[in-house]
Amino acid sequence: MQEEFLTLEAFEEASEKVKEVAVETKLIHSDFFSKNSGNNVYLKPENMQRTGAYKIRGAYYRISKLSPEERDRGVITASAGNHAQGVAYAANHYHCKAVIVMPTTTPLIKVNRTKALGAQVVLHGDVYDDACEEALRLAEENGYTFVHPFDDLGVATGQGSIAMEIFKELPLVEYILIPVGGGGLATGVATLSKLLHPNVKVIGVEPEGAACLSESFRNGKVTTLSSASTIADGTAVKTPGEKIFPYLQQNLDDIITVPDSDLVIAFLDMVESHKMIVENSGLLTVAALKQLSCKNKKVVAILSGGNMDVITMSSVVQQGLILRDRIFTVSVLLPDKPGELARVADVIAKEHGNVIKLEHNQFVNTNRAAAVELRVTMEAFGTEHKESILAALDRNGFQPKQVRAVL
Repeated sequence: MQEEFLTLEAFEEASEKVKEVAVETKLIHSDFFSKNSGNNVYLKPENMQRTGAYKIRGAYYRISKLSPEERDRGVITASAGNHAQGVAYAANHYHCKAVIVMPTTTPLIKVNRTKALGAQVVLHGDVYDDACEEALRLAEENGYTFVHPFDDLGVATGQGSIAMEIFKELPLVEYILIPVGGGGLATGVATLSKLLHPNVKVIGVEPEGAACLSESFRNGKVTTLSSASTIADGTAVKTPGEKIFPYLQQNLDDIITVPDSDLVIAFLDMVESHKMIVENSGLLTVAALKQLSCKNKKVVAILSGGNMDVITMSSVVQQGLILRDRIFTVSVLLPDKPGELARVADVIAKEHGNVIKLEHNQFVNTNRAAAVELRVTMEAFGTEHKESILAALDRNGFQPKQVRAVL
């Protein structure tokens, strides 16, 4: 018998079912993002979810609907990480084998956590689409039951439990922003939102470097991108789901695309203002807030996950500080004689700049007496403070040139 999904009855069932494993993540009002966007912004922190992302909802509900025979064959999926952990957790709960095919670029933290949940991990390809092809091949070869990470109506229904929680807590919500990779989360949340409150505006948010749904909407049919390049690895998908595409066309009001640079800044804002770690894909919605044309609306931004490895995190923080002019590097040419370094340091100190790195290059000029290069990397409060330091150096005859900061 064919299961009925994406109906109000199915959403109600799924919302009850996922309570067995999922945390009901409470909305967090954000004074910071509200002030910056001119709207009343609430965060839906699925980064605090068990397994660190919303994916456990759809994976658990879908596997709960499999027959005993389908579970006995073992389940397989492809995932950049978060769906992998959801499937592994659900399979472990139902005592069935789980095989997860992940792109070779998947952050190590996601690989290790998936293995820790008892799944067998196979690394294959550079992006999700490559991993999915391999998972389908292995399913055919070994008889595994394939659980698609997004192009599955049952999985999408499980993800819709997020919308049920949002409306329960904030019945008068006016806008809901949803990260989009393949479109499973957006399908579930948007479909249920329109069933409950047809007037609510539901907006999908994609990374600029992997905007497969935007391209598909423009073409009026599912379209495959030639590549998917973005730091938002969880949404680096080249093709949206075929089965769910009609639901996305019907229920999404708009799609916003976000450049990677905005995600870097959003990460810094989230850490400093909310003390939360949210992965780049999960930050799409808050990065999109500044693109909203509305004002004074109740807006919910879904933070889809928080599984980020420490190396990526440190790189994003560094780039965020540079983009915000909180860290910058200047080059000045000085005569090679005692006291010159002290003069530069004195100017910077008087402007309250904090020096964090010095590089002294005596070989920038064949005539060392004429000039040596001093590169100073320093910390500032922001753009205005940086400009005051540069102006002070210039007034004192140092003719500073800003160069790329490298820590």
